[in-house]
Amino acid sequence: MTIKDAKLNFILGVARELLLEQSIESVTMRDIAKASGVGEATVYRYFSKKENIVIAVAETLEKEVYYDYFAKEVKGNGYEKIKAFYKRYEDIFIRRPKFFKFVREFDAYMITENRASSEEYSLGVDLFKNIFFKAYEEGIEDRSVRKLENPEAFYFSTTHALLELCKKMTIDENIVIQDETADKAAEITEMEKVILFYLASPQA
Repeated sequence: MTIKDAKLNFILGVARELLLEQSIESVTMRDIAKASGVGEATVYRYFSKKENIVIAVAETLEKEVYYDYFAKEVKGNGYEKIKAFYKRYEDIFIRRPKFFKFVREFDAYMITENRASSEEYSLGVDLFKNIFFKAYEEGIEDRSVRKLENPEAFYFSTTHALLELCKKMTIDENIVIQDETADKAAEITEMEKVILFYLASPQA
């Protein structure tokens, strides 16, 4: 690794912590430079604008979550592997809720900037999809899951629903009175149960 690469990674790491602890909207390039102990011009040399460093952080977090949670080998039949796949959402919410907070802010930020995410970030999404479909194909073969009419639509609708729920649960302020007594992790668990109940093979 060159000195240039080391400095870039250091600045990116500092930005990552600031964006997770504060918010994408509030953190400025000046904040990142100050926390990194470098001049603001140095940060701009590596990342020409704020949106570039935000996307770079998103790519880093996506990879971390994939390798720390989803890429781990799971034993069992296809259904059990899919069950573990959906359970990862709850695990991440409990252990790393700031990840879902960041994703919520990232989506809003990219819409505000009228910008699509990077190709690398989009390719990363397919890594998660591949894990699901590998388990699904195993489940069809071992008859532990039902055959879906449109597996891709099922995958995207269920993962989007879980993701949106996890993102909503990271909002600290109570929007309605019921939020005061809500068990956030339990709601995610119930969503998983509904998905898995439908997916389980009638023969199981």
